[in-house]
Amino acid sequence: MVSIRVVLADDHPVVLAGMKALLDGMQDITVVGEATTGPGVLRILRETGPDIAVLDISLPEINGLKLAEMIAVDFTEVKILALTVHEDRAYVRPMLKAGAKGYLLKRSAADELVRAIRAIAGGGVYLDPAIAETVIPSAPADHATGSSQLVELSQRETEVLQLISRGLSNKEIAGRLDISVKTVETHKARALEKTGLRTRADIVRYGVAHRWLDDL
Repeated sequence: MVSIRVVLADDHPVVLAGMKALLDGMQDITVVGEATTGPGVLRILRETGPDIAVLDISLPEINGLKLAEMIAVDFTEVKILALTVHEDRAYVRPMLKAGAKGYLLKRSAADELVRAIRAIAGGGVYLDPAIAETVIPSAPADHATGSSQLVELSQRETEVLQLISRGLSNKEIAGRLDISVKTVETHKARALEKTGLRTRADIVRYGVAHRWLDDL
């Protein structure tokens, strides 16, 4: 099993210790570095070359948003998971725009941190279910959320969209449903054509509207 290499960054040592304790028990995740400041994050990224950086937005010296912008340019292979207490879209949208692949609330970390890391490592995105409905801007109902009266998806098309909305990659979906990646792509294409969805954000919004994320 190839381990997901993770760097943790938070200015509160207790939070760092808690996250490390959560991840230490995972066979597929290895914590390769910890930092409490923005410059410390950059140093560890240079030294360890991790797969994922879990960044607190409120880091001192260089905040999480600025770090995300820098990482997108200088460490293109590193995927970012934003970790914060902030639920307002004024924080969420800039982080996602800066290149973060996920946004996790600290109050959800105990239950969702491992899930978020795995989703991002697998090529997906992760948006905390607690804020998904409020931070993704609404789109016309007949385009981005679809209408259950007008759209009829097959069972397999529905399953594929559900798993995409939960952050799984095509490869992970193929393994979960025991079908080929090409078949996943076919079902996805048909579902998107039927619903009028275009982007992953559209699919997450559609999933929220259909309560697919409620049990996550």
